[in-house]
Amino acid sequence: MIADNLTEKFRVNPFAKVLLCTTSLLPAIVVLPPAIFASGVDPTTVYARAWAVLAAEPYVKQGFHMREDYWVGDLASGKRKAIRQQLFKGNEYWFWLGTEVDHAKVSVHIYNSDGKLAEQPDSWAKGQIAAAHIIPKTTGSYFIIVSVEESPAAHTHWALAYGFR
Repeated sequence: MIADNLTEKFRVNPFAKVLLCTTSLLPAIVVLPPAIFASGVDPTTVYARAWAVLAAEPYVKQGFHMREDYWVGDLASGKRKAIRQQLFKGNEYWFWLGTEVDHAKVSVHIYNSDGKLAEQPDSWAKGQIAAAHIIPKTTGSYFIIVSVEESPAAHTHWALAYGFR
């Protein structure tokens, strides 16, 4: 049983590595291997994460290390979700949000433990992808707020990835 779980885990991992290692991620997004869906992985989650990874590509080229872990979910239009994350003074972070829903508008913002906006002014949102940048002044818990501002879908799947340097 444990071996089966490990086998399932490694079926998805090569896809993630292909996405992270390609020079241009668009071909990897368009031509997804059918085997990835055979293991029961939700395709909307895979596509949402692919958009988040696409948003991350220029920052990875600048030396940011993308973490393998990420968050996924779905939200109705106008709704948001808070994610708590420990960030460390001395590091610099980017959080990248993506959705597979065409014509959706998403955003991501970072707040400190006092509820004050803590992100850098170069954070951005462009339709179905968004990014927030932070250089924490103190080590501690921060809240990453994921929002679906508008969407033609009743529930919009999203994925949030992050990187540091």
